[in-house]
Amino acid sequence: MAPFKRRVCVFLLVALWIGIATAPLSAQQTIALVGSGSNVPSPLYAAWMEQYGKLNPTVHVTYLPMGNSEGLKEIEQGVGDFGAGEVPLTEAQMHKGKNPLVQFPTALVAIVPIYKLPGEHELRFSGELLADIFLGKIKNWKDERIAKLNPGAGLPDLPIVIVHRSAGKGSNYILTDFLSKTSAEWKSRIGKTPSPAWPLGVETNRSEDMVAKVSGTPGAIGYVELNYARRKDIGYGSVENAAGRFIRATPASITAACAGNEKSILADLGVSLTNAEGKEAYPVVSFTRVYAVASGMNPARIEALKEFWNWALMDGQQMASGLGYTFLPTGIAAKAREILNSIH
Repeated sequence: MAPFKRRVCVFLLVALWIGIATAPLSAQQTIALVGSGSNVPSPLYAAWMEQYGKLNPTVHVTYLPMGNSEGLKEIEQGVGDFGAGEVPLTEAQMHKGKNPLVQFPTALVAIVPIYKLPGEHELRFSGELLADIFLGKIKNWKDERIAKLNPGAGLPDLPIVIVHRSAGKGSNYILTDFLSKTSAEWKSRIGKTPSPAWPLGVETNRSEDMVAKVSGTPGAIGYVELNYARRKDIGYGSVENAAGRFIRATPASITAACAGNEKSILADLGVSLTNAEGKEAYPVVSFTRVYAVASGMNPARIEALKEFWNWALMDGQQMASGLGYTFLPTGIAAKAREILNSIH
């Protein structure tokens, strides 16, 4: 969405939200909830909102995929009903502003490396190899460091074209979190952030833009949430995990990234899931989360917000796998509902 159109859309939706929020409850037939944030869960949230609208037409939910940082900024300023993203908030962050926040996970997501090469290549990548590629240290697909992990792949003599997301994105945060754990140079030069200082590359805004750019550029490499990578015109690779195994992202390998650490996760839902222990764990995994104001909303809006997200965290979970996402383990979903229902 172009910046001007996005600003107009935000203005109109916020105007709608303010109008409904201030209207007499007896006069309104529908409550319109507005959220904004990461593009990563956008297809899932759109499907949830459509299905929930059929079940409960008195609550209309709209979601704007503006980016993780933008969605967080909006809810911190009291604009809209919820934000969404993959960046976990610390206790200090949740209590620093005039509107204290809560956060809870809604699904598991995985970031995968995507690329455009001739032939059918299912490549292997280590964290260190990905870091060196995105740092510009590896410039051609025939580089011996790529060939070493991919013997017999018949790699082309083709320059590597880096494609990355713009600032403020949750997918940036997940990828840089993983690379900071697997590459000392990446950790010292770039670090873990939704807004990396990329040393080179072509910038894209949305996940759809990333896929379009990579698919149309021979030799390109980028990264997207698994749901966006399931296309015939691009490849996506397996990634070496903490156990030294190259794992492809699947619902089972994504679930394995948190299954073995569920107790520690329940103690802190902001914990990082990247490079998790476990032989079957895919290493570039995260929760996608909702940020919401802890207290002070209109009571009718609080009730509507709780009803929608409780439905998403129970019945809606089964829709996730059909859309390329992975549903939360039962215990984690229950903890998320506990946090949601603490809103007052």
